[in-house]
Amino acid sequence: MSEAAFWTFSDEKRNEVIESLKKTKQIVEPLLEVESKLQDIEVLFGLSVEENDEKALQDVSNDLDQCETSLKKITLKATFCHEDDSKNAFLSIQAGSGGKDACDWASMLLRMYLKYADRKDFSSETIEYVVEEEGGIKSATIHVKGNWAYGYLKSERGVHRLVRISPFDSNARRHTSFAAVDVVPEYDEDIPIEINEKDIRIDCYRSSGAGGQHVNVTDSAVRITHYPTGIVVCCQNERSQHKNRAFAMKVLHSRLYQRREKEKQDAINKAYGNKAQASWSNQIRSYTLQPYTLVKDHRTNLEIGNVQAVLEGEIDKLIEAYLLLNSELK
Repeated sequence: MSEAAFWTFSDEKRNEVIESLKKTKQIVEPLLEVESKLQDIEVLFGLSVEENDEKALQDVSNDLDQCETSLKKITLKATFCHEDDSKNAFLSIQAGSGGKDACDWASMLLRMYLKYADRKDFSSETIEYVVEEEGGIKSATIHVKGNWAYGYLKSERGVHRLVRISPFDSNARRHTSFAAVDVVPEYDEDIPIEINEKDIRIDCYRSSGAGGQHVNVTDSAVRITHYPTGIVVCCQNERSQHKNRAFAMKVLHSRLYQRREKEKQDAINKAYGNKAQASWSNQIRSYTLQPYTLVKDHRTNLEIGNVQAVLEGEIDKLIEAYLLLNSELK
């Protein structure tokens, strides 16, 4: 494209081209850097062999390891081929079957994802938090902001299963509990979704929060129910009811748009005889604490024995394995 042609575009089109260029450069430039590094390594290797320099050969080995790590990162970034992958994300957790254990499990997952966001240098904010009186949470939603936040977190959509000796069982029996995780990208306000006021109910209530967290003392929290789809969104992180309502509507728009896009994709898959690898309602991962410790992702068959590390937010291997496998299936 010539510079003259670029300036004939509208401001919106120019911004779109610039954003596309930025995303492309984020993948191409690191690849060119690796190529240049490999050329330098080839020269250094030849000199090291010629002079029988063991220290230089060790440097070559270290440089090759660094290149391998860089290539893995580039390969992972290349899986982010959808325009939504670069967006921020809304991640919601809902306690499933399992009673008090499920609510406790939901709170453990929330902590895991907040820890993961910190590890990735994402910023995160809890916008909805419904506590269970006897412990844990019924549901929670966090707003995760950062480069490729949705691209990474979309792999977590689905049902997560926990097996452990229940701390709530006086007989110390093993219990199984479930929690559902949903992830949608954050869309701009101009997405083509219209919401009829007659299709929604807006309720205001008093916010709740985790211990040590500020809790509003007025009925400023907002819950919006969308009748046609049954989608419910909540927001309570602002002290202003008006701000909470505006943000809840933004979340609702994002979920409705994502739902519509998924329905389109499902229709295409059905037409061509393809089946989605996993849906939000399917069990995607098991976390076993007793009688042994193991995390297993049922989509990739990846197993990790250090469950505690995973619960502390070290889920990169699980996420990357899914993204790479999903890319190969496409």
